[in-house]
Amino acid sequence: MTALVAGLGFIPMAISHTPGAEIQRPLATVVIGGIITSTLLNTLVIPAIYPWFVPSISRPRLTD
Repeated sequence: MTALVAGLGFIPMAISHTPGAEIQRPLATVVIGGIITSTLLNTLVIPAIYPWFVPSISRPRLTD
């Protein structure tokens, strides 16, 4: 939710054509791209590779 609000807040800067936009527009596009990339990494990639780095915990077996 925080990343979504931050990304939406930068959209007016990214589409701006007012004086000074030549500085704001590249900054806004980089920030929006970073927010999208970090969100995808945190939700998809990191959980997928997490088991590679954490040893599996062996569960005790219940016997009769």
